Amino acid sequence: MMLKHLYYPESRFGGFTRMDGTIAFYLRVNALLQPSFVVVDFGCGRGARQDDPLPIRRELATLKGKVHKVIGLDVDPAAAHNPLIDEFHLLQGDRWPLQDNSADLCLCDNVLEHLEHPQTFFAECRRVLRHQGYLCIRTSNAWNYIAIFSKLIPNRCHHTVLARVQERRKEEDVFPTYYRCNTLPALRTMLTQHGFQHVVYGHEAEPSYLSFSRIAYWLGTLHQRFAPNLLRATLFAFAQLQKEPG
Repeated sequence: MMLKHLYYPESRFGGFTRMDGTIAFYLRVNALLQPSFVVVDFGCGRGARQDDPLPIRRELATLKGKVHKVIGLDVDPAAAHNPLIDEFHLLQGDRWPLQDNSADLCLCDNVLEHLEHPQTFFAECRRVLRHQGYLCIRTSNAWNYIAIFSKLIPNRCHHTVLARVQERRKEEDVFPTYYRCNTLPALRTMLTQHGFQHVVYGHEAEPSYLSFSRIAYWLGTLHQRFAPNLLRATLFAFAQLQKEPG
């Protein structure tokens, strides 16, 4: 916290920096919502967003109550107890247990990097979303130093390492990573192939992963300020499906 206040003094007023990734992502997601929407939260998990200590981030990231229904999908049965969803379906196999043209927005927040076969995810998004439905993705950039370091560490060791740099990260929230569609070109190509009009860009928040060291954090702030779009830590994708109903 002290390092964040030192390098991002605006965080003293509200607790967040001007480039906070969660706020930037969910502010745009909220701008797309309508009260009648059915939202699919792909990889909803147990509801870790409720653990965020900052009320403004929790409010933005909570979609339940803002739309008609939030449907959670996950491979983990424990996600059925997620308090941020209205309905839960367990993922078993490639096909989602949802009808064609049944949703208005699909949310995929920090999940794409964990998919071994991302093309299946995009195909199911196309099937389930209505004409002009929205897809909102936040994911790690495989070309960023954090992802490169992560790929050098065996998946079985990820929890041990993350426990040192993310004190609030729980073991049940750590999953294997594959980075099969985690670059700007790959994500743009995949969205185009599946019929989405889209904008995809890099985002660099404050280097919270590096809070364990003042020198590392300072180097992270330099990367945050000067990294080109291709190398920024996080990828944001906002897309609209261009298919005719039927």
